[in-house]
Amino acid sequence: MKDQAEDLRLRLRAKEARKNPRTLAVVSGKGGVGKSNFSLNFAISLTKKGNAVLLFDMDMGMGNLDILMGTSSEYSIVDYFEGRVSLNQAIMNGPEELKYIAGGSGLSHIVHLDENRVEQFTQELSVLFGEYDYVIFDMGAGITNESIKFILSAQEIVCITTSEPTAITDAYSMLKHIHLVDSSIPYYIVINRVHSEKEGQMTYNRISKVLQNFLGRESFYLGMIPDDRAIQQAVRRQTPFILYNDKSPASKSITQLADRYKEKHFQDKPSVNGIPFITKLKRFLFER
Repeated sequence: MKDQAEDLRLRLRAKEARKNPRTLAVVSGKGGVGKSNFSLNFAISLTKKGNAVLLFDMDMGMGNLDILMGTSSEYSIVDYFEGRVSLNQAIMNGPEELKYIAGGSGLSHIVHLDENRVEQFTQELSVLFGEYDYVIFDMGAGITNESIKFILSAQEIVCITTSEPTAITDAYSMLKHIHLVDSSIPYYIVINRVHSEKEGQMTYNRISKVLQNFLGRESFYLGMIPDDRAIQQAVRRQTPFILYNDKSPASKSITQLADRYKEKHFQDKPSVNGIPFITKLKRFLFER
């Protein structure tokens, strides 16, 4: 009988020629800006366009994707790191054919993985990645020693903020921290809870100017999401707002954001791939 490691190697080799998914880390400088709600609805927008999407809830101890979907996951990333299930078994079915892995306090387990477990984890990820077009990591607010490993491994950063001065300051601090470690990762900016397109554009212009003046960094304005009553209603009903009312201003905006992202994705495809996510993550996990 083949052992688990040999089975993983065979499955991995069989999928090596297949597509590599686009990997995104969704971040925010502070909590309460709507990051997880964006991650969930953005992911669903991509699945509705025929894409295979895997959404990781990496918000340590504060994961709330289950709540936003009105579901209760049988397993989470914690169960994987504690050896109760395989990574594939931890994948749950979400709405609109979305696949997701529920959160918990599991990310802190990474620092305790020995070399063999790191190898197994990255191999299992490699096998899973062959099934998806996009893998989205919904990170916790701010940065920890564990979360930065995933953030820096992603191909692209999507930063969620609002027009509040404290949110803007914290978003800049987050992006500066990432930049000082790796200045090559593209930044996408989303302004949430705005009252007009003008407010969203002005907020982005402030962030962009600071990034350019102090870091010499370019960023891409993915768009804005309006302060829409339908979002609060959807949250209370524990339904993603794009499914609760697909004609609401917020739903139209998140669809436009997904369209804009995909358009930019295809424009940049030849130049953005860089070092694969798994290769970078393995390197970071082996660092102690």
